[in-house]
Amino acid sequence: MVPFALAGVAGFAIALLVLWLSGAPEDWIRICVAGLLWGIPGTLTMVVHDRQRKRRRALTHPEFHVVS
Repeated sequence: MVPFALAGVAGFAIALLVLWLSGAPEDWIRICVAGLLWGIPGTLTMVVHDRQRKRRRALTHPEFHVVS
């Protein structure tokens, strides 16, 4: 799911840049900023969760190898 979240954050960043340069309505720009402000911590939370899940799985299932 992390790649999808990264794509969403990148989409909001690109939309923000395009809208800002084109002089779009301020509400649209605010929506893009909100998407970035909610998307970045959400993506980081998912990355940390995935990392911890891999570590827990490696501890409970020795045959599982974590590739870094």
